[in-house]
Amino acid sequence: MCWVGGNMQEKLEFNPSYSMLTISLGPGEAIKAEPGAMVAQSGVQMVTGMGSGGGIGGFFKSVMKAAVGGESFFLNTFTADPSGGWVSLAPGLPGDIAWFDIQPNQPLFIQGGSFLASTTNVETDTKFQGMKGLFSGESMFFIHATTQEGAGRVYYNSYGAVKAMQIQQGQSITVDTGHVVAFTNGVQYTVGKVGGLKSLAFGGEGLVMHFSGEGTVWIQSRNLGSLASQLIPFMPTSSN
Repeated sequence: MCWVGGNMQEKLEFNPSYSMLTISLGPGEAIKAEPGAMVAQSGVQMVTGMGSGGGIGGFFKSVMKAAVGGESFFLNTFTADPSGGWVSLAPGLPGDIAWFDIQPNQPLFIQGGSFLASTTNVETDTKFQGMKGLFSGESMFFIHATTQEGAGRVYYNSYGAVKAMQIQQGQSITVDTGHVVAFTNGVQYTVGKVGGLKSLAFGGEGLVMHFSGEGTVWIQSRNLGSLASQLIPFMPTSSN
């Protein structure tokens, strides 16, 4: 077990291939998680709430973003009973789980589908990628995780292994859009393609993100889109 804060502790098991995260909570402590992430729990109460804030305005804001971006606008909050409790969480895809400690005004951007959980003081919202997202072929939204009061911890998952890549001023890194997991606030990016139209159509490579600035980019070793394309020939087709 690793200490997180207060009486909260975390334990990561079965990584990096089939990772599961167990959070032990002291009396009254809580953790927020993506719906469907719970594997098992004991001594906690679960409440489902909106990811974009409370109230009617927050509800409609969440609904609109979910409808356009495909992201879940609900988060489950697990709160420990007076005697304490625990909850085990796991992503839907095989791979690793990692975490990042956010400081006030130093947010983290997480690719849609990679957010797993966070401490309750972390606020999660979606950031529109604009035309860059439309051309990328990936999620049109990043999860924008930030905190206003003290440090907060965010847990994110990858399909396959996760690797942190440091970017210094004057450097750049190019990553396939399907391999991006997260990046810090000091990183800028543009979206482009590898080679010409022939490469895009026949070369097996598609659109990429060019990262620059200063900070950290996390990538994953597997690409869900590539897996899907490999499975298409084996999918049943409707007969006339």
